Amino acid sequence: MGIGVAGIDEAGRGALAGPVVAAAVVLGPKPWPVFHDSKTISSHRRVALFDWIMAHATVGIGVIGHDMIDQVNILQATMMAMVQAVDHLPQSPEWMWVDGNRIPRPLQGRATPIVDGDVWVSCISAASIVAKVTRDRMMTEWGHQYIQYGFDRHFGYGTRQHYEVLNEWGPSPIHRHSFRLAKRVA
Repeated sequence: MGIGVAGIDEAGRGALAGPVVAAAVVLGPKPWPVFHDSKTISSHRRVALFDWIMAHATVGIGVIGHDMIDQVNILQATMMAMVQAVDHLPQSPEWMWVDGNRIPRPLQGRATPIVDGDVWVSCISAASIVAKVTRDRMMTEWGHQYIQYGFDRHFGYGTRQHYEVLNEWGPSPIHRHSFRLAKRVA
């Protein structure tokens, strides 16, 4: 018997730099706070919920770096991160709900895709929060290493500020080259 239903979501799929991070979260049968899609809540609230989830839920995290993203493409890297997150749970879940319209091949037959699941399903919303906070913290650390890029502000996403820095400095060692940055920047 598994540990319950796991919600799975990712963060960083559309970024220009850094990893894609996925989380698998099993909430269990207790009262839970109301979760929302991680992109719709303040960073302060997101971190508070992250701390609460990490203390009270069962969590697995998967991280696929920029080099692997460049090798296999972002979709495949996202699927790999999701499988890795499930593999990092202490036990197999009874079932999985995956945000989006695709299920990683190794999870097929054990999972259901749910479009906008991070809006409607608490365990997917919780996974969204865990993935985003985990990735944001990683990007903040790289922001200290590569100060001129501002990763601690835009977290590797394609903001105007990020493109301006790319025009001046070129890509950092953690930028995804498969995103054809040279063309986008030029």
